[in-house]
Amino acid sequence: MLDALGRAIVTGEFAGKSFPTEAELAQTYAVSRSVTREAVKMLTTKGLLSARPRQGTIIQPEAGWNLFDPDVLRWLLERKFSINLLRHFNELRVSIEPAAAELAARKATPEGLAMIEAGYQRMVAAEAGQDDPLDADIAFHVAVLCAAGNPFYAQFRDVVETALRTSIRFTNRFKGRTASLPAHRAVKLAIEARDSAGAYTAMSMILREVMLLIADAERQEG
Repeated sequence: MLDALGRAIVTGEFAGKSFPTEAELAQTYAVSRSVTREAVKMLTTKGLLSARPRQGTIIQPEAGWNLFDPDVLRWLLERKFSINLLRHFNELRVSIEPAAAELAARKATPEGLAMIEAGYQRMVAAEAGQDDPLDADIAFHVAVLCAAGNPFYAQFRDVVETALRTSIRFTNRFKGRTASLPAHRAVKLAIEARDSAGAYTAMSMILREVMLLIADAERQEG
């Protein structure tokens, strides 16, 4: 029920309509009032709804949604594809992932380095048709975030993984091929060499290409 309602709100199914009452929701989804209240409460904590005395339950403007909630982000990415949303997410990546690579070069433990190596080897296997290219690319980027040794980056993992799944799928479609192994190898080698500036630059180059692809797609749409 939570997933169905959240998706319906984010994809605009209630646009121009009043949000159903508790009784209507309970009847529609064949659940108890307590289950309905819990679902509404959870959607409220995600910023999608607000419940006020004498006003009922109201859908909140998109600006108030918690975009760092993995469910909200997943529902957003299930809407009609938007180059604008893709650009917004990758602008966030530009500010986070190079810094994470720089930190990983300085702070990565042997376990963190092993995660990055494993992610890269999955990309090598994917190039040979022995792994999923999308999953392998995500594993590499998530490994760099985790290896940074900063708990805030680790907490960001679920959001990045969810958004990367859409971002990488579409950027790969734009350029007609999978992620560049040499570019990702450059990140890996810089981190292993404890070259923080090199790691920052190498990751920035990957994201620069992504932003250029998005700009090209925006020009084609315009």
